[in-house]
Amino acid sequence: MKAILGFALLGFMVFGVTGCFSNKYSSSNFRTDKTNQTNATGTMKPYTVNGKTYYPTVVGVGETATGIASWYGPGFHGKTTSNGETFNQNAFTAAHTTLPMNTILSVTNLDNGRKTTVRINDRGPFKDDRIIDLSKAAATRLDMITSGTAPVKLEVIGFADGSAASTELDLGTEAAIADAISVEQDAQSIDISDIIINETSTDTSTATTSGSGYMVQIGAFKSKENAEEVASRYKSYKGYSTMTRQSSRDGLTRVYITGFKSEAEAKDFVKGGDFEGSFVVKE
Repeated sequence: MKAILGFALLGFMVFGVTGCFSNKYSSSNFRTDKTNQTNATGTMKPYTVNGKTYYPTVVGVGETATGIASWYGPGFHGKTTSNGETFNQNAFTAAHTTLPMNTILSVTNLDNGRKTTVRINDRGPFKDDRIIDLSKAAATRLDMITSGTAPVKLEVIGFADGSAASTELDLGTEAAIADAISVEQDAQSIDISDIIINETSTDTSTATTSGSGYMVQIGAFKSKENAEEVASRYKSYKGYSTMTRQSSRDGLTRVYITGFKSEAEAKDFVKGGDFEGSFVVKE
């Protein structure tokens, strides 16, 4: 609760102008459940800020909401978020009043169509006309730094595991990382997040061996074409090669860096930080 109260003012620290949600969009937040809260623990416990009580509620993949997004950054960089992490304005995170921590959202700026993906790691914003507070990095991706606020659509696409980026996973039991790479057509840049879909994959088809038995997953896509575009772009990256695999279970196409001579070499590649959220997998 101390962390929550410590960030209670973030909803009032708005960069830019404030406006009502446009008449051409309907505003709707995620559902909340005020019942069966007796056994809630940690960040799922109801809490009260400025006389209003909020009820964190479990949500499912595919649920959506629309409303006004704001952003926060410099004034909170390095401080503690509501789930105990250190806030990094350059990471793709966000604050929401009721979504479970580590919920992964696809965020679309309805004014310009730009999209990004964020992970919930904080509480707020505590203003009735705001639905989410985005990190500076996410706001930059949505091109809303100058305006300060923007109408957005939020969609739950998964649930993150904070240890995912450093965990060695077997391909037969790994959790699917969905949309971990977002290829922007205008900037031709890559953004990778540690996104875990709450569903395991049992696909074991057509793997190409790299020799060591280990490779590095750098992302997974709903679009096979996007996956193949990224694989092509990095097909000779630092002397390594790439391969893709489409899962018959979840339909995602994963992209792997291959050619490592040992497990240690693969782990060193991940530690290099070239692909945020990447991790070592067994072939």
